[in-house]
Amino acid sequence: MSDPYAGLYLHVPFCARVCPYCDFAVRTGNAAKRHSYVESLLAEIELHAGESPTFDTIYFGGGTPSRLEPGDLDRIVARIGERLATTDDPWVFLEANPEDVTPEAAAAWKRTGVRTVSLGVQSFDAEELAFLGRTHSADRARDAIGICRETGFHTVSIDLIYGLPGQTTDAWHRRLDAAIETEPDHLACYQLTIHERTRFALLEKRGELTQMPDEGQAAVFRATHEHLNAAGYAGYEVAAFAIDPEHRSSHNMKYWNHTPYLGLGPSAHSFDGEKRWWNHRKMDPWQREIERGVKPIDSEETLSRRELLLEALMIGLRTYRGIDTADIERRFDTDLLAANRELVERLHVNGLILHHGSRLIPTLDGLAVADSLAAMFRI
Repeated sequence: MSDPYAGLYLHVPFCARVCPYCDFAVRTGNAAKRHSYVESLLAEIELHAGESPTFDTIYFGGGTPSRLEPGDLDRIVARIGERLATTDDPWVFLEANPEDVTPEAAAAWKRTGVRTVSLGVQSFDAEELAFLGRTHSADRARDAIGICRETGFHTVSIDLIYGLPGQTTDAWHRRLDAAIETEPDHLACYQLTIHERTRFALLEKRGELTQMPDEGQAAVFRATHEHLNAAGYAGYEVAAFAIDPEHRSSHNMKYWNHTPYLGLGPSAHSFDGEKRWWNHRKMDPWQREIERGVKPIDSEETLSRRELLLEALMIGLRTYRGIDTADIERRFDTDLLAANRELVERLHVNGLILHHGSRLIPTLDGLAVADSLAAMFRI
């Protein structure tokens, strides 16, 4: 069933330090810079006042949104409620670093309306945390999870990174067990990817860092899903697991369901169902445009029918639900099964997809190569 509501994403670009693997639009910044950012974000919200989408999710991502003062989060959420169309009780998500979590901060976030806190734990191993450039310890992460649980957030989620150089499947199982012991409601497990213009990319070029081989990455990917599913954390997309369906990320599911969303803040992306646009990546040009009373859009593209269909296949095959070919036919006036019968049979025989009625569902092996699968279809 289609989602009648859009999602609102707000990019907070500040971090205490930039992690060596991160290629997001982030920066360190003092209190004055953060205050200036908040004023610009409030003004950007004004630029969208009166527009038609109704939002039922508000997601503070980054960067490190927990570096904002609780009072600033209050102002932002209040301005959204005043100037944008929202449901009566939109779901507010907040990304946070463990070192920012205190009983006082968590209580303030809850008063603001935050219901899901996503903690950037990344690992419970001291050596891995140091390698990833994280400043918290495993014990500090456990304390942060406990504080969030005691505060009474509906969902406490933790992020983990796997596929580190030299990491074995057994070692990753131990990291997962350490995470499970903290009893989070939700986990997001991301494979380490080395991006250009990052510290890790520089080390790789120098020969000082080697990525995990493809076969190792595939093994750890499978281990992630099998281990968490067996522990009661049901996977619902390529990187996300929930102890109960009510703890799934309703905001992130909008991306997987091709639902419109609006992004505010530097580098934030937006999608209205046909067109995609994105803001200036750097804070200075983003602020200059807002000061001129202009939406700070860097570029935009209108997607063709074929591009939209390919996207629908790619994101559908990255979820446990897969693709409903009947829905594809309704949306794009194309009989995907009729055009790809031999391919579907071959993928089924090779153990990459299951075919149930009108639905094509990826297996774990299929999930691991979802983008490649989508590109095989004749559309």
